[in-house]
Amino acid sequence: MNREFLLTFLRDLAANNHKTWMDAHRGDYHKARAIFTELTAELIQGSQRFEPRLTGLTPSDVMFRINKNDRFQQSDEPYKRHMGSGLKPGGRHSPWAGYFVAVEPGGETYVGAGRWLPEPAQLARIRQEIHYSPATFHGLRQAPALLREFPKGLDMSQSLRTAPKGYDRHDPDIEWLRLKSFFVWRSFADEEVLRPDFPAKVLTAWQAAQPWVQFLNEAMTEA
Repeated sequence: MNREFLLTFLRDLAANNHKTWMDAHRGDYHKARAIFTELTAELIQGSQRFEPRLTGLTPSDVMFRINKNDRFQQSDEPYKRHMGSGLKPGGRHSPWAGYFVAVEPGGETYVGAGRWLPEPAQLARIRQEIHYSPATFHGLRQAPALLREFPKGLDMSQSLRTAPKGYDRHDPDIEWLRLKSFFVWRSFADEEVLRPDFPAKVLTAWQAAQPWVQFLNEAMTEA
């Protein structure tokens, strides 16, 4: 289906982000949603080749609602400016690391992998794994395949200002132990989203991140 229609709808929604407009364009919303559902289904099927823990998921398990969640609302706009999916074992709301895609016009489409703001107990286990196995951690975050797809490496924007409890502020890995999220991501221009090979590019990026996601999920698993 036509991803150009999806981008156009989201562009129009950004310019008219209120319920009256959405109600008047409900048919266009459902068409755009169907296009994104088809993309998500293709990504689920492709990702199962390298991530068997995603087997059995359906688009409804992984697609996020377009309505904003009031807990995180930072503006009066009732709708998100993107359509997104989170492919994780157990679905989009599960606590595990996984794979993410969000389509948004203006070059704001992004593809990511990992765990964003894990719960305190999970965060403690990830930090412990980094502390116990630094060579493994650094090998994964610096893996050539990962950096080829995600050149910026780990997102460093969510971090404590000081050492987490129980760790020495002079620890050689302190900048990594201070992280509150463990996530890689990259953006795509609109013209890239429209190309036939866009799903393949998403899957290539996710496959490169699979060892990283596996590391996080193993670290978060209670012994």
